[in-house]
Amino acid sequence: MGPRPTRKPAHGPCKLGIALALLGTCQLALSTEAVAETSADFYRGKTVNLIIGVNVGGSYDRDARLVARYLGSHLPGNPTVVPQNMIGGGGIMMTNFLQAIAPKDGTTIGMIPNTMVMSQLVGLAAIRYDLGKFSWIGSIMPPAHSAMVASDASGIRSIEDARRQQISAGASPKGSFLYTMPALLNQFLGTRFKIVAGYQGIASVYLALERHEVDSLGVTWGELKVQKPDLVRDQKIRILVQSAPKADDLPDVPTVDELAKHEADRGPMDFLLSGNVLGRPLATPPGTPTERVAVLRVAFDETMKDPRFLHDVEVSGTEFGPIAGATLQHSVEQILSTPKQWIARAKVVLE
Repeated sequence: MGPRPTRKPAHGPCKLGIALALLGTCQLALSTEAVAETSADFYRGKTVNLIIGVNVGGSYDRDARLVARYLGSHLPGNPTVVPQNMIGGGGIMMTNFLQAIAPKDGTTIGMIPNTMVMSQLVGLAAIRYDLGKFSWIGSIMPPAHSAMVASDASGIRSIEDARRQQISAGASPKGSFLYTMPALLNQFLGTRFKIVAGYQGIASVYLALERHEVDSLGVTWGELKVQKPDLVRDQKIRILVQSAPKADDLPDVPTVDELAKHEADRGPMDFLLSGNVLGRPLATPPGTPTERVAVLRVAFDETMKDPRFLHDVEVSGTEFGPIAGATLQHSVEQILSTPKQWIARAKVVLE
């Protein structure tokens, strides 16, 4: 009888598979550590500039500065994060700067007014950016809810009154939400707001309203309740119309969709307010390395859970509900795919 053939271990392939899986896990862990170490080396001792596209004093500015206060402690190497305001064109100047001039190495991020994607698609003359090429980091605020309000002193009590009587509306330049809200109501709902553009940011328009220099303005409802609670509490304003769907605490205020004269008007109006889904978005310029974008997103997410940050959010009354960077990226892509016929009709509003 010859020698017995050697039998292969029954579980050889299984053990090999486990070994390969463990090897892959180790390689992934080493890769992640290498990226973190590389990022720490890059960011250590550097300054990260957080550019704010609106004036000092409003809630956009406040929220950006809240993020800047703690973001650096969650970035590898703990760089200093410095907030800077760059105003002009309702955010267009800052967004152009991010596109063409700002460093594209992960040391510059911007809190971009959420109307900038819409403004790009309607083709405002000063625009030199393409937000489809930006990388989105996150938003401190949940999707916004828009409303148009009038001072009680104006005598305007409803949207019907605003159709019959001309009143002034304080606004920033074309492309800003402050301009877009009364302009779309004039175009699609037949109101007669006389738009007084040129104010730099919501804080200056609030002041103008309180001084009776203007009669009305477009607002983010959550922001108004925090920034000017006395106006709401003491009924110094009237809420004329709101974006859809209705806010829970505004059940009797009509939405722009409900007031639309024609079904075909709803699409263009929704497009003009499409930036609401972006909240208060942070983004990096085109060309920022993907690994730095990933690091910034993680740092942002960690900042949103930082107890110190959350304490400051509570004290400030900020409307809080973070949106992840990947979600913002998808939302921007959806806005950029808006039907051309909606864009064409919306463009008339901002010409």
